[in-house]
Amino acid sequence: MSVTHNGKTYRLVMFDLDDTLAPSKTAMSDEMVGLFRELLAGSMGCIISGGQYGQFQSQVLDRLGDFADRGNLHLMPTNGTRYVRWSGRDWETVYAEDLSDHQKAEAMRVVEAGARELGLWEEKTWGPILEDRGSQVTFSALGQSAPVDAKAAWDPDGRKKESLRAYAAERLPDLEVRSGGSTSVDITAKGIDKAYGARRLMEILGLGTDDILFFGDRLDEGGNDRPVAELGIDAVAVHGWQDTYAKLGAIVRG
Repeated sequence: MSVTHNGKTYRLVMFDLDDTLAPSKTAMSDEMVGLFRELLAGSMGCIISGGQYGQFQSQVLDRLGDFADRGNLHLMPTNGTRYVRWSGRDWETVYAEDLSDHQKAEAMRVVEAGARELGLWEEKTWGPILEDRGSQVTFSALGQSAPVDAKAAWDPDGRKKESLRAYAAERLPDLEVRSGGSTSVDITAKGIDKAYGARRLMEILGLGTDDILFFGDRLDEGGNDRPVAELGIDAVAVHGWQDTYAKLGAIVRG
């Protein structure tokens, strides 16, 4: 089972989620659901994103519903710190690189202090600003449920988010601090990012870098999709789900 792109054959197609397969924190569209099912009928697919498993459930799994090729879908929430796959009866966790309670408490303390000191702690928010995702602590400046337009307007050049990332990284030397989505900063165990997740998946499935094609919207320098491309995996840069739909459709449907 495989797909072909630019004359090269791939056994697995890997995707970021927010702003790649769907708008941030939003369910996949009907069009993308149909195309994604077509992909999984002929190839393995993987979604790797900073979101927790609950977001994968609401944005992807609830939309895909019951379908014959669930065994071809591999889910890597919280930037690959978790790996979930279909067992034949249910979605099972293969591994989870959870942080200790002390690490999570310290990460939350530092990132909140930094946001307040830098003037980035907002009063008007939609949902929690700080989230314990088990294997990841996430700071979302406007809250987890902020509308897409508000998030896009908050930090269009990424400077606010980068200032907070740098602040936290300096004070959390034993943890990994990375820019996440448009308004978020993600904190995981040291050395863990999307490249870590991709490497673990390759080991488990017996794949090499040449077997994977990756779609992401943050492949720029410092972007949270960049580590995957730096492994040597072929990457397709996209700008929103419609761009992904067009480029993936050309591959799946010819």
